Amino acid sequence: MSSQVIPVEPFDYIVFGGTGDLAMRKLLPALYRRHHDKQIIGASRIIATSRSDITPEDYRARARNALEQFVAERDEASVEHFLQRLDYVSTDAQSDRGWDQLAAKLQDGQTIRAFYLSVSP
Repeated sequence: MSSQVIPVEPFDYIVFGGTGDLAMRKLLPALYRRHHDKQIIGASRIIATSRSDITPEDYRARARNALEQFVAERDEASVEHFLQRLDYVSTDAQSDRGWDQLAAKLQDGQTIRAFYLSVSP
């Protein structure tokens, strides 16, 4: 019996705490592997959010570094395509900062959404 990769419908995956160690060391490499194996397809997006005041381009650079560090076998074309799926919004759960921008990104996105809380308890 062999395993079979089944593509999932396009979705938005919102990662709270997206700049943290868990997201960089475990979550992004795992999502990259799903992307590389063509389980993540179409217009699926991964939207990271945290309090860090960085740009989406800065976030993609951090993600690239994480993939280089934690994924042994990478395909550069696949990495580039995966990084295009990534977006970033700076938000603060203890204030109103950034929530409007996150809501605006979600208005034009998928109807299927998953939220991942990669934050301290």
